[in-house]
Amino acid sequence: MKQDRFLTGILIGIGVLIVIALAVFFSRKDSQTYVSEDTPEGVVHNYVLAVLNKDYQKAYSYLADLKNKPTYEEFRRSFSNYEVSPEGQAVDIGESTITGDEAFVELSLIYTSSDPFSTGYRNQQSADLVRQNGAWKLSLMPYNFWSYNWYQEQPK
Repeated sequence: MKQDRFLTGILIGIGVLIVIALAVFFSRKDSQTYVSEDTPEGVVHNYVLAVLNKDYQKAYSYLADLKNKPTYEEFRRSFSNYEVSPEGQAVDIGESTITGDEAFVELSLIYTSSDPFSTGYRNQQSADLVRQNGAWKLSLMPYNFWSYNWYQEQPK
């Protein structure tokens, strides 16, 4: 009889912990928000966030007006056809180097593992930006966020 009460107490405790864990999981806020666009890092952050949120109109607004710029429909279609697919990865945005009207932002693309025994990996890349009409615009991003067909062989 005493063991039945003890077991009942343990089960009730486990149930309470499960309810608390579920409440914390479902009440957490998504901390990803758009930031100021006055720095190259801010533009890269907002572009990546817009792409991940499938807000292609906003993401498209960060592209530089250069030769071979895709139309909005081509841009959107490249994501919906999975020609460009950022799924299964995260981006760490590092420091930027600004030289005149050009900037380069260090990025670490973090790829998740497809099996439970691997840890995934990081790939160092950079994003290229140009200043147009006083605003930073993207001229190149890593391949999972950018199509190979966009902005090829830009004249300097």
